[in-house]
Amino acid sequence: MTAIGVEIAVDAPEPIVPGAPSPQPLWLDFWRGIADDNPVMIQMLGLCPTMAISNQVSNGLGMGAATLFVLVCSSLLISSLRKVIPNEVRLATYILIIATFVTISDLVMQAYFPLLSRTLGAFVPLIVVNCIILGRAEAFAGKVGVRRAVADAFGQGFGFMVALLIMCIVREVIGSGTFLGFQLFGPHYEPWVFMIMPPGGFLTMGLMFLTMGWWGERKKAKLAEVAK
Repeated sequence: MTAIGVEIAVDAPEPIVPGAPSPQPLWLDFWRGIADDNPVMIQMLGLCPTMAISNQVSNGLGMGAATLFVLVCSSLLISSLRKVIPNEVRLATYILIIATFVTISDLVMQAYFPLLSRTLGAFVPLIVVNCIILGRAEAFAGKVGVRRAVADAFGQGFGFMVALLIMCIVREVIGSGTFLGFQLFGPHYEPWVFMIMPPGGFLTMGLMFLTMGWWGERKKAKLAEVAK
């Protein structure tokens, strides 16, 4: 618009993208990934690495940090380029961007944490096909501004790490009697070796899902009481 011969720029609102999430505060975008829309405990995504590497807390920290890095960086770049990426090749572009940051995280881990890198093995490169990251790129980062995309990525990344660490702590403490390799219960403790084996992972994950289901029903009951 113009006023007294001076041109004044007015920020035009972003166009509405089909399927874009409704506007809400950034802290809600962040918190949703940790609690209300946790990728593992609610959406049940990323279960393969969660099951495979969750027998030691160090594994959970490494995998969680790598996934968080890839998720935040890829969401940031995808959101920044969302208006110039052709719709016809968007998925291929997303995968290329994600693969770039996965390669960076894998090389950094090999250089500075070689033992952890060998322990995690192929699960770090397989972050490329993790449904959490590609799903957030397609459903969120490609349709919203940079700030919301980064807030959502941090929330989903921390939510994944929290779920992973819960499983790692339970399985390592009970199955090995240790925490980050340090003995907790003394030499007379008999570890439940079952817990660090695949069946122990299924049991821990099932108990985690059961707890989340109970918590969800409890929240619904409280809301129903308030509404009365």
